[in-house]
Amino acid sequence: MSDPHQDVRAAASGCFGSLMTLLPLAQGVPTPPGLDDDQLAVVHEDSTFLLQLLDNRNVAAYSLPFQLPYTLRPYQQDGINWLAFLRRFGLHGVLADDMGLGKTLQVARGGEGRGRAPSSSPSPPPPAAPLPCLVVCPATLVGHWVHEVQATIGPAGLRPLQYGGQPGERLATQAQFDNPSSPRLPYNMLVMSYESLRADIDWVASRRWLYCVLDEGHAIRNPRSRVTQACKRVVAQHRLLLSGTPIQNDVLEMWSLFDFLMPGFLGQERTFRAKFGKALQEARVSKRGSREAEAGLLALEGLHRSLLPFVLRRTKGQVLADLPPKIITDIYCDLSDLQARLYADFQQSKALRSGEARRAAAAGSDDTGDGGGAVAGASPHVFASLQYLRKLCSHPAMVMDLGLAAHRAAATAVLRTNEPAGVEAALRRLKHSPKLAALRDLLATCGGGNSSGHRMLVFAQHKSLLDIVERDLMAPYGVSYLRLDGSVEAGARFGIVQRFNSDPTIDVLLLTTGVGGVGLNLTSADTVVFLEHDWNPMKDMQAMDRAHRLGQRRTVNVYRILTRGTLEERVMGLQQFKIDVAAAVVNADNMSMDNMDTASLLDVFGAGAAGGSGGAACAAAGKGKAAPKSGLAAALAAMGEMWDESQYSKEFNMEAFMRKIGGGGGAGGGGGGGGGRGRGQKGK
Repeated sequence: MSDPHQDVRAAASGCFGSLMTLLPLAQGVPTPPGLDDDQLAVVHEDSTFLLQLLDNRNVAAYSLPFQLPYTLRPYQQDGINWLAFLRRFGLHGVLADDMGLGKTLQVARGGEGRGRAPSSSPSPPPPAAPLPCLVVCPATLVGHWVHEVQATIGPAGLRPLQYGGQPGERLATQAQFDNPSSPRLPYNMLVMSYESLRADIDWVASRRWLYCVLDEGHAIRNPRSRVTQACKRVVAQHRLLLSGTPIQNDVLEMWSLFDFLMPGFLGQERTFRAKFGKALQEARVSKRGSREAEAGLLALEGLHRSLLPFVLRRTKGQVLADLPPKIITDIYCDLSDLQARLYADFQQSKALRSGEARRAAAAGSDDTGDGGGAVAGASPHVFASLQYLRKLCSHPAMVMDLGLAAHRAAATAVLRTNEPAGVEAALRRLKHSPKLAALRDLLATCGGGNSSGHRMLVFAQHKSLLDIVERDLMAPYGVSYLRLDGSVEAGARFGIVQRFNSDPTIDVLLLTTGVGGVGLNLTSADTVVFLEHDWNPMKDMQAMDRAHRLGQRRTVNVYRILTRGTLEERVMGLQQFKIDVAAAVVNADNMSMDNMDTASLLDVFGAGAAGGSGGAACAAAGKGKAAPKSGLAAALAAMGEMWDESQYSKEFNMEAFMRKIGGGGGAGGGGGGGGGRGRGQKGK
């Protein structure tokens, strides 16, 4: 499965995948009589391999060939042992540790010791010229990877080279990597972004690599994207994928991840989709106890068993008992008079919705900076409407267009002017944007600029909202801040992170979720604020854990600012069923075949007669009426009910399913009730 030829790898992985279901049976087969010592040694070696494969708690201890200036935590040593086991037997896997547990450092340390075998077996002679390692990660993390490797390993072990920039700069880096300046030791690690890999895949694929590591590897969940296709062309002996959230929307995404790791292990995409995707979809809308629900359960159990040996996941609650809690509080705001007027006008006017769709199509994209955010299955017209409403909930200036008669009328009625200069000046008053008023109050409460102050991360989906925050809050109120979004050059992003972490006089870091929500270590902040919320809850969880991670010494407070009675209450509940499936497939509680809690999987389909959580939510929303089949109403109905903070805290907790079996419904709505609400999450 490590052969450089794709066809050979696919054939080997396919055979291995077919045998996986039979391997547990081999543990009960008695040793045949009459074997000589050599044959008994082979039987013992095979038995040891199966024991370690089927229960990763039994992998052999691995000793790093160098001394660290600090002591590894037990779970970090276990992770390195597991990586060494995969390497020894030519296997590939997913390190799916919870966000903030140091996946980068575990892989860096394990990769440095690549020439040394586990202590329970003789060490093979190292190759004459070891192959280099390739690390592919989001552009924001390229500098972070180089810094961490240099700080924790040093040049005697790994010598990383940062790759990126304009085409001419990348050509120069290629030459530097191939022919380092004498007398320097050659580089043995190249760190690049997914965009750079896609652009220069011909050069990368022309070389052989010891490791190919994909950090935030869920980036290749779409098997047809150019980035995914480029990653699968890389020729490497060992492949690793790092992701705290390997399943973001759909269990079918795992097929693409394993097609990179071990092509053929999960069969052909069409076969996988028919076997798992169809069964889970039918189970979602069926009654519990039905034939469809049973088929979905069996499919999910089978997938979990197939993937279990190749996915290692630990949560912060399991391994970081000393990590301070994370407290999530929802702050509800009512729409301002102007927002309420524009919101109602848009809902009631088909002409406004059609016009917004045309403007969105002409613009080509929004300003999120991460190239995503669409609702799966939504038409361009519907998506444009949803985007309009989301922006309106954040700030009326993001949608105000005085070229529209309805907007001029609203400005005249509420602002007492429809002149461009007068409207612009009026919209800078915080009373027209309750979210900014709430953020102002949080800034005043947190303090800053001294040792007792609370430093803050402020996340938004749109760069235009950050522009407004800068203009109307940061500068007028004298708040010291930095900003990190898609407009910042990739090479400069790590420097901004370092400056924020090292300078306590900087009170706030403004970020877009798409750029600042993954991989970064921002434990110098202990307050996280979400002004806007992603369609994909995993992205918000990742963003929260920039602060709530290994090294944090203070309680982390997360504030989600929401507008009551609007689209935002549905955005938070998008695709809850798929999150439940992700939790069942990639679960820290199930570490071996023996202790896998199959009965708990029933809860995925345990929403009573209404079906899964999505079905229950739709039934409740419809109050007995038939669900709409198309348009904006259908898109909203398909989202289900709101995720509250308790569901965020559960993340991938199998026990959560059991507590919901008798509940008969999906996620609880977040609508009623006045101010904020919070719940501590010890060790989450």
